Amino acid sequence: MVLSVCGDTLLKILLAEDDEKAADYIRNGLIENGHTVDWLTDGREALTYCLYNQCDLAIIDRMIPGMDGLSVVRALRATTSKLPIIFLTALGDVDDKVEGLLAGGDDYLVKPFHFSELLARITALSRRPHETIVTTELKVYDLTLDLLARTASRGETVIELKQKEFALLELLMKNAGRVVTRTMILESIWGFDFDPGTSVVETHISNLRQKIDKPFDVALIHTVRNAGYSLRAPR
Repeated sequence: MVLSVCGDTLLKILLAEDDEKAADYIRNGLIENGHTVDWLTDGREALTYCLYNQCDLAIIDRMIPGMDGLSVVRALRATTSKLPIIFLTALGDVDDKVEGLLAGGDDYLVKPFHFSELLARITALSRRPHETIVTTELKVYDLTLDLLARTASRGETVIELKQKEFALLELLMKNAGRVVTRTMILESIWGFDFDPGTSVVETHISNLRQKIDKPFDVALIHTVRNAGYSLRAPR
């Protein structure tokens, strides 16, 4: 049965997978959905292919022989290649996923997986613009955060922030107008394994308010009862 998850976007896809059974499953499903698939079983050949051939997306097994998937992607990202890449792997730990994404992968799919999920991830990547606009400054009302210089200011007043305070303010400003929960803050700033019973979030929110809100006429950081916190400009 042909699935229609990818809509009308037909792609030329590189599949770098040494497991013949898995490769047949993926390749046949992609072809049924209208895509063109080139299949390779060696990492070095996959790297050469990506450097000298035009394709829209690559699906790369992390443990492929010849040159492992991480090394292939790192080598690609060392060039000007913006090719969207999905890692396929049996390594599903958080650290493995982080390593794959930091190496330059755009997505990470753990085996075994449903083919419809792979199609959905391909669709999501194909919709992304080829050129990414890099944000170096965040601004809400008169509050400005310079992500390159790592400085904060309200109007003409420079505000000194510690490392965690800066990270917390960046998270709030990137989600301006939306509620950021305590759990989101803990996971983003202090990691998944941080003690959920600690008062570190409340302490840092209080410190931010002392620096960001208290010296000024308009408060920007608000507590949303039983939900979390929200940084927003006045109406």
